Amino acid sequence: MNPEISVLYEKLHNELVKWCCLMTGSYDTAEELVQEGFVKAIEHWDTLKSLAFHQQRAWLYQTIKHLFIDSVRKNKREFLTNEVPETTTSFDYSEKEWMELINSLPPLEGKVLLLRYVEGFTSNQIGTLLKIPPGTVRSKLHDARKHLRNKL
Repeated sequence: MNPEISVLYEKLHNELVKWCCLMTGSYDTAEELVQEGFVKAIEHWDTLKSLAFHQQRAWLYQTIKHLFIDSVRKNKREFLTNEVPETTTSFDYSEKEWMELINSLPPLEGKVLLLRYVEGFTSNQIGTLLKIPPGTVRSKLHDARKHLRNKL
């Protein structure tokens, strides 16, 4: 790794993690955001190396803030679209009956439904696992829920 980026990392890492902890309430999430911010810094090092330290610091703060906002928006979208709506009828299906319903779905819809609701993966993680875009994952989840509603 570039020694200059390492020095910048050493100087700002703890400060940025503390700031991110205040925003996120989670040390792990804060650490992840800071790491993503430094990945962006490495990608843009040609531009950053010509800046003064205080400008590099400001660039990192702004970049990490934008990464945080993007993650909040993504999570909000997932939260709003991944809930299976309640119905007025109570369904008391056995595990076997649920599996039959899921197996009756198109294969990709069944996979993403299980990965999301049984395994707890996010759309980004599912997209990585299945090598499809996260937007496609969300679309397939929507389709799967729609098909299940029609079958129920």
